[in-house]
Amino acid sequence: MPRRGLILHTRTHWLLLGLALLCSLVLFMYLLECAPQTDGNASLPGVVGENYGKEYYQALLQEQEEHYQTRATSLKRQIAQLKQELQEMSEKMRSLQERKNIGANGIGYQGNKEQAPSDLLEFLHSQIDKAEVSIGAKLPSEYGVIPFESFTLMKVFQLEMGLTRHPEEKPVRKDKRDELVEVIEAGLEVINNPDEDDEQEDEEGPLGEKLIFNENDFIEGYYRTERDKGTQYELFFKKAELMEYRHVTLFRPFGPLMKVKSEMIDITRSIINIIVPLAERTEAFVQFMQNFRDVCIHQDKKIHLTVVYFGKEGLSKVKSILESVTSESDFHNYTLVSLNEEFNRGRGLNVGARTWDKGEVLMFFCDVDIYFSAEFLNSCRLNAEPGSQKGFWLLARFWLWNDLSVSVRFPDHW
Repeated sequence: MPRRGLILHTRTHWLLLGLALLCSLVLFMYLLECAPQTDGNASLPGVVGENYGKEYYQALLQEQEEHYQTRATSLKRQIAQLKQELQEMSEKMRSLQERKNIGANGIGYQGNKEQAPSDLLEFLHSQIDKAEVSIGAKLPSEYGVIPFESFTLMKVFQLEMGLTRHPEEKPVRKDKRDELVEVIEAGLEVINNPDEDDEQEDEEGPLGEKLIFNENDFIEGYYRTERDKGTQYELFFKKAELMEYRHVTLFRPFGPLMKVKSEMIDITRSIINIIVPLAERTEAFVQFMQNFRDVCIHQDKKIHLTVVYFGKEGLSKVKSILESVTSESDFHNYTLVSLNEEFNRGRGLNVGARTWDKGEVLMFFCDVDIYFSAEFLNSCRLNAEPGSQKGFWLLARFWLWNDLSVSVRFPDHW
């Protein structure tokens, strides 16, 4: 009997122990389910059961970052387009509001500003809106381009003269001289008495007085006439003590001159990369480097020279010429590219352009026979707008060794 009671007591003890263990296991599993998940144990993207290294997650993060950057860039571009459209609509609404006014002021530079009928002013504005000065025009071919004529205070360079005669006209005919003098005076009026919407600030002289521009500050200008709309004028002014140029665009819609815009141009940080393809013509290269030393190194000082040489014959002399210029003028801003193949001007210009890797630059495709001046280099800077097609002009005025002058200007919508 005592043995039987002992067995029963043992079974009861093990049963209670099993129940206690079962309750402990259930409690432990409950605590695991309810416990908050820490950052260290957070689940990582990927297939369960596979181990991923640090490189995988870095690549994944980079991919996500590139996706968001692309999306942000797209949104910024859309916002910029919407802002531009909104600005254009605002300008159109303002223009319509101004045209509805009974007394609208027209710009006449023969005297004080006079009252003009609203219908006449509306017609003149419509002429400007239809001209290439405001919008581009689709042309059937290059023969439809209306070229620009260039002029200074004393000379006019005309393309209509052709290459059989000297394009320089001096002295200027009285009718043409009176027209250009009126245009220059109109440009001076715009600069010296700017409107509130002009993109320029009043500059002061050394004694604090307001700077006044005169005809002696006129550098050069360009004009062309659209036969059914009017004449467009591009004027550039600069004072000797200032680094900036003043650019004024005027348009004569077969009536009084009307201001299009007035702005300030800073060309002090614009670098020009002169690219010259060359083969064998070392004597011509000597003359070229003499002009380059006088104009680019001693005067302009913001030039990089890239020489693409074809073949082996004469290469050592070209290197010697460049090293001589370096030692004499302490000039190191040049690149010499050697190609062991037949001369090809297009190939040379392409290679020279691709050689540049120092950021934004204005490239001048040049031949070894071309003679240029410091004024020409500034004309290149004035007529090129980096990173934009709006307002962009390609100007090429070359003074060759035989004293031939060619001036060509292409519109921005090309």
